[in-house]
Amino acid sequence: MVIGVPSSGFRRRWATNSHTVTGSGQGLSSTRGNLETMPISTSTATSRRLLSLLSLLQVRRDWPGGLLAERLDVSGRTVRRDVDRLRELGYPIQTIKGPEGGYRLEAGNELPPLLFDDEQAVALAVALRIAVGTGAGIEENAARALATVRQVLPSRLRQRVDALEIAAAGADVQVDTQILVDLSIAIRSAEEVRFDYQGATPSDAVDPRPPRRIQPHHLIVRNGRWYLIGWDPERADWRTYRADRMTLRIPNGPRFSPRQLPGGDVAAFLSARFKGSAGADVWPCNGEVILHLPAPQVVPFAGNAVVEALDQARTRLLIGSWSWAALAATLARFDTEIEVVAPQSLRDAFADLAGRANRAAQVSA
Repeated sequence: MVIGVPSSGFRRRWATNSHTVTGSGQGLSSTRGNLETMPISTSTATSRRLLSLLSLLQVRRDWPGGLLAERLDVSGRTVRRDVDRLRELGYPIQTIKGPEGGYRLEAGNELPPLLFDDEQAVALAVALRIAVGTGAGIEENAARALATVRQVLPSRLRQRVDALEIAAAGADVQVDTQILVDLSIAIRSAEEVRFDYQGATPSDAVDPRPPRRIQPHHLIVRNGRWYLIGWDPERADWRTYRADRMTLRIPNGPRFSPRQLPGGDVAAFLSARFKGSAGADVWPCNGEVILHLPAPQVVPFAGNAVVEALDQARTRLLIGSWSWAALAATLARFDTEIEVVAPQSLRDAFADLAGRANRAAQVSA
């Protein structure tokens, strides 16, 4: 799959030699199935070999010449000749000097057509469709890019993309794209960031706090919102901030040595923090109860709890929450008889909840 927007000079060279270019200069071919002939040679085998060579150069930074020749099952001289043909088409391929020698596809000022196989083209379209709902401020551009990619896809791939049902919920809050870019750069550069932060309450506007600083490690999207995870050197602990509430200060702070995130899994770390757990991705309060309801009536409202059918009228439920009071209140929502199997803390929470409910039900004089 070749998708790209060549410059005017490149478009003229490509249009002269190719039958697969549209009026806008976008090319379309495929490295799988029936390959369209790349008309720099009358040989179909040569055309296919050029597409294969271009595909290899795009997936790896440096390629030894001998390894390319082995992968393409040709001689080193043929590889050199094919590289020259690709250079004539505008691809900036540099020769690597050294004992083995080799080639590197450089990023250039011009954007020649990009080569994707079928799976990569479908993955690109799916990623663009998901990007429409990320809240990163690129929704319109992602939608336009998706329309462009979809237009040049062969019908067999377009049908696969259209058949995918992706429920990408729109973001609650939009984030300035530049903030995400600046945070990403700081993460790659291992530079501290300084920023003002608007909390969930408007108290910060009345009593503003001094700029905060953090060593950024990860930028992650969860439920339509972007979060920055970093190490706070003042508190000597990990902290999580919503990117849409951050106003970055310029310039960045000093460089730092990146740390290993506890557990190593960014998504699990953030999920654990939302559950109120400082360690593993588990609820800090877990209980076992028996509900006097059939399992089919429990499952739709059980979330990530473990449901076990005991009989036609009773269900065992292993469920967690961030506090015992919240767990008792969550179970009360099932509106049925509840037998607490364990632990005692859950029974105490139910007793406290019953006392509050009783006081709320009393009519004041």
